[in-house]
Amino acid sequence: MRPPFDCADPVIRDRGLSAAHNAVKRGEVVVLPTDTVYGIGADAFNPAAVTRLLEAKGRGRQMPPPVLVPETRTIDGLASSIPFAVRELVDAFWPGALTIVCRAQPSLTWDLGDTNGTVALRMPLHPVALELLQRTGPMAVSSANKSGQPAATLVEEAVEQLGESVRVYLDGGASPKGAPSTIVDASDGPLRILRLGAISEAELRAAVPDGWAEPEQPADRPAEDAPEQEPGTAPLTSG
Repeated sequence: MRPPFDCADPVIRDRGLSAAHNAVKRGEVVVLPTDTVYGIGADAFNPAAVTRLLEAKGRGRQMPPPVLVPETRTIDGLASSIPFAVRELVDAFWPGALTIVCRAQPSLTWDLGDTNGTVALRMPLHPVALELLQRTGPMAVSSANKSGQPAATLVEEAVEQLGESVRVYLDGGASPKGAPSTIVDASDGPLRILRLGAISEAELRAAVPDGWAEPEQPADRPAEDAPEQEPGTAPLTSG
C-alpha cells in the first residue's frame, strides 16, 4: 500500500491530488481530510465505486453516503424544490460543517443506496478537500472508519481501520474540528435537526430564525450520544 501523501508539502500535495483524482475517475476509493473528520470518498455518479466505499466501511445500501460538493451553486444541480431556508443555511454555513438533506433531482443517474429520493449535501471548509472536489466533481463521502468505530481525525487512524481497501490517502494533518458535521433535514416540510455536531442549534437558529419543526428533537446531547440518522432511512455517521 502506498503511504499517505503529506499535503503540507506543496509538491507532494499536488502529486497526491493528482493520484486521488485519477483513482476516483477509475472508480476507486480515496481518503481525504475535511474540516470535520477524515472522509472516505468515491465518484458519486459511479454506482460500483459507491458500492466499494460502502464495502470498505462494512455497511449496506440502507446507509447511503452524503455527497460533498466543490461550490455552493452545485446544490441546484443535485437537489430539487430547494426552500429559501436552505439558501439561508448555505449562505451562513457553507463551506463548513453543515450537511443538508434535500430532495434529490429525479433526473440524476446515480445510485447512492436506499435514499428514498433524498441526498445529503455539504461543502467542506478544507483546502485539500475543495481542491480535490474541483478536480473530480461531487463525491460520495462518508467518515473514514469502519462502521461502528470512531471516525478518524488523523490519517493514521483511517489507514489503521481501512487499510488496503483505499487506493490513495491524503494526509492533511489533524482534523480542525474533530467532530462530525451537524445534519439538518430540509427534504420534507419544516427544518429538522437530525444530528448535532460542529454547529450548535443556537448557531443554526441565529442564522435562520424561522422554518424549524416544533418541538425540536432533543438537542442538548453530545453528537456521539445522539441517534445517528441517515437521510430518509437509517443511521448516518459521516462527517
